[in-house]
Amino acid sequence: MPKLILLLTGLILFFLVSCRRDRVVSTSFYYWKTVYENNPLESKYVNALHSKELYVRLMDVDYGDNGPQPVSPVSFKSALPDSIQLIPVVFIVNDVLKNQNPRQLDDLAAKIVYYVEGRIKPSGKLSYQELQIDCDWTRSTRDNYFYLLRRIKSNPKLKNKILSATLRLHQLKYQARNGIPPVDRAMLMCYNMGNLRKYGDQNSILEQEELEKYAGKNLGNYPVPLDVGLPLFSWAVVFRHKQYAGIAKRLGSGNFTDHQTFKPGGNNLYTLQKDLPAFGLLRGDEIRLERLSADQLFAAASYIQQYLPSDTLKIIYFHLDEPTLKHYTYEDLAKTAAVFR
Repeated sequence: MPKLILLLTGLILFFLVSCRRDRVVSTSFYYWKTVYENNPLESKYVNALHSKELYVRLMDVDYGDNGPQPVSPVSFKSALPDSIQLIPVVFIVNDVLKNQNPRQLDDLAAKIVYYVEGRIKPSGKLSYQELQIDCDWTRSTRDNYFYLLRRIKSNPKLKNKILSATLRLHQLKYQARNGIPPVDRAMLMCYNMGNLRKYGDQNSILEQEELEKYAGKNLGNYPVPLDVGLPLFSWAVVFRHKQYAGIAKRLGSGNFTDHQTFKPGGNNLYTLQKDLPAFGLLRGDEIRLERLSADQLFAAASYIQQYLPSDTLKIIYFHLDEPTLKHYTYEDLAKTAAVFR
């Protein structure tokens, strides 16, 4: 009898393993700069991860004197490599969606598609297979945003193309309140989940405890196929008299090795020892350097992958930028992506 039980158990395990299908996972990057040009180090990362696509932010949409208009559009100093497909991304400032009537939204949808179409040729491409819209919509703008997405999707220029949208963690968790965007796929942005303006030593980019509050079973229950965006970036958050004073965009991780200027206080907190007028900083300012180690990135990926039901999945790193990439090896990023397979 024990031998029979062992035999049956072995057969069941063999059947389960043989029927299991590995998830098809592709890995790529966002490109979030205003000028696209080929960079040798960035290209090495793209090639090392066998990336076939690049998500390029083409423009922001914000209010101008005459209503919504393109802001900070990308220009192409180089053409994208032949081996890379362009996936255009358009970021829409949430306030643009307020107080818009259907006619205005129809006009905005048509203009967005027209602008995207006009930027394809300068990128060196003849066409694209997916358009992504990025917007941190709220309950008050949800209906207008979803209407806009439907009008974009119905544009003849997008026939047989994928329309995707970004998804924040709060939108994932509170589905009943935030609704489900009418798109083909959603890109879950697993970053910017904490309170950036809160004084203290937390990491507002990504903290495992915060991630677990929002994700978990909500990932498996989401009715739109999900892809995953993971953060590689860092930033220096400035506090003056314990009040949020902004992000010091010109400060990089290398600056903080000068402990005569930036006095370490533990937990990635530093106190400035002298005025730095070129950076807009004053003596006594406290700076929280937020970044993720490769181990933290791997831990986040390991947690998320348990709940994703998709057979196909894209892992997109934010973003393709030489100073940012230098903090991670090819192996770091490949190992993290491999967790999802």
